[in-house]
Amino acid sequence: MMRLVDVRLDDVVRLRKPHPCGANEWLVVRIGADIGLKCAFCGHRVLLPRSKFNKSFKEYIRRGAPSRPELPPA
Repeated sequence: MMRLVDVRLDDVVRLRKPHPCGANEWLVVRIGADIGLKCAFCGHRVLLPRSKFNKSFKEYIRRGAPSRPELPPA
């Protein structure tokens, strides 16, 4: 069964394979059917299908803000 990764905008993540520039940290800049990533070192942008992103995800370096703030109790 495929693991589902809870990804947020502005997350910094580490993937299994490094970018050709040598960095392995990526900033999440787009979320949808594809995940938009920007290399934290050289700034190169890529789009990965969500299924490929889920397979290559290794760990969070830094979490972004939640997409929907929690409402205070009434």
